[in-house]
Amino acid sequence: MNIYVGNLPLEMTEEDLRGEFTFFGEVTSVTIMNDKYIGSGQPRCYGFVEMSLKAEGTTAINNLNGKKVRDRVVDVVEALPLSDKRGLEHLEIKTKNRSNKSRQRKYQVI
Repeated sequence: MNIYVGNLPLEMTEEDLRGEFTFFGEVTSVTIMNDKYIGSGQPRCYGFVEMSLKAEGTTAINNLNGKKVRDRVVDVVEALPLSDKRGLEHLEIKTKNRSNKSRQRKYQVI
């Protein structure tokens, strides 16, 4: 089960986050997101924890959501899969049929 953890303290490490979840079961992976791809390396205050069993993940979510961790109340919810497209099949995307005609501007001669 993949779990989203939001509003993390800036100084929290992946090992600290792992420690919060290991009480509830086996933690497969922990990732705290940061700006390493744009150069600053600053933490983004959210991360993902993957647990091996859904029941353990659900228990962790129920016990950790809203818990105060280093003066911040964390948000803990089940993460949606990246390829999740459920619920979107009823949406109808409408596009205007635009041709590549150049716009003609009207100028008024004074």
